[in-house]
Amino acid sequence: MSAATPESENTAAAVSPQPPPRGLRGLLLRTRRYIREHTLPLLLGGLVFTFLVVYLANRIFIFIGPGEAGVLFRRLQSGTQINHIYGEGMSIIAPWNRMYIYNVRVQEHPETVSALSSNGLTIMVDVSMRYFPDYPELPFLHQKVGPDYAAKVVIPEVIAGAREVIGKYEPDELYTIKTSAISDAIIRSVVRSLKEKFITLDDVNIKKISLPPIVTLAIENKLREDQLAKEYEFRLERERLEADRLAIKSDGISRFNSGIIPTLTPELLRFKGIEATLELSSSPNSKVIVIGGGSDGLPLILNADSATSPAPVRLPAPTN
Repeated sequence: MSAATPESENTAAAVSPQPPPRGLRGLLLRTRRYIREHTLPLLLGGLVFTFLVVYLANRIFIFIGPGEAGVLFRRLQSGTQINHIYGEGMSIIAPWNRMYIYNVRVQEHPETVSALSSNGLTIMVDVSMRYFPDYPELPFLHQKVGPDYAAKVVIPEVIAGAREVIGKYEPDELYTIKTSAISDAIIRSVVRSLKEKFITLDDVNIKKISLPPIVTLAIENKLREDQLAKEYEFRLERERLEADRLAIKSDGISRFNSGIIPTLTPELLRFKGIEATLELSSSPNSKVIVIGGGSDGLPLILNADSATSPAPVRLPAPTN
C-alpha cells in the first residue's frame, strides 16, 4: 500500500466543503442552500397553500356587517364559543370552524291572525310585531333556538297571544275597543316567554280587525239606532227645558203686569204719548202728523212712504 504524498493531501483539502459561518450570515447561507436544493418541492407547496387560501377565503375571512354580530362554532374544540361575541368588521377564523351571523337590529314582521271571538265567530287580525335578540345572550340564543328563532319562537308566540286575547271579547266589543288595549294585552301575554328565550319583544301593533260582513252590518245598524235614540232623548230634553223656560217667562210677565197696571194713570199715559210723538217727529222718515186729530187730544201720525193707502196710527189712549 503506497503512502500518500503531500500533493494529494493538499488536493483533498481544497475539494472538501468548508463549514458555514455561525450567526445570521450562516443562517442566510443555509437557507439559500436549502432553497436551491428543494426549489421544486417548495414551489409546489406554495402553490397548494395559495390555492387552499383562495378556495377557503370565505371560510377564513369573515365580514360582519353593520347591525350584525357573530357567534363562532368550533368543530374540533368546545363547540359554541359562549364567552365571546364577534362584532362588526372582519374576523379571521380557522376554515374548519363556522361563524353564524345574527341581525341584532330591531326587526318587524307582519302577520294575519285568524282567531275566534268569545261567541265563536272568526275574526281576522292584521298584526305587526317588532323584536330583536338580546345581544349579551346571543350565544345562548344560538344554542337553545338557532338562527331561525323568529319563525320558531317569535311568530308562533305572538299568534298564540293574539288568539288568546281576541278570544276574550265579543265582536261588538272588538268593533269599538281601542286597538292599543289589545296590543298591550298581547305584549303582556308573550313578553315573558320570549325573554326566557333571550328575545326582546319591542312592540305589537294591531293594524286592522276584520269582522264577518253580516256582523259588521248588524253592529253598524245597532250603533245607528243608538245614536238616533240619543238624538231623540236630546230633543225631548231640549223641549222640556224650553217648556220650563216659557213657563218661567209667562210667570214673570204675569207678575210684571200685576205690578205695573195699577200705576198706569191717565196723566202718565198722556205723557208717554207726548214723548213718543216727539221721538217720531225727529226721525228722518217721511210722515204726516195731524195735531189734535185724536179724541184724546193726541196727534195722528200718517206714514207717507207706505205703498198702500196710509193707515192712521193711533197712540194708546189713557185708561180710566
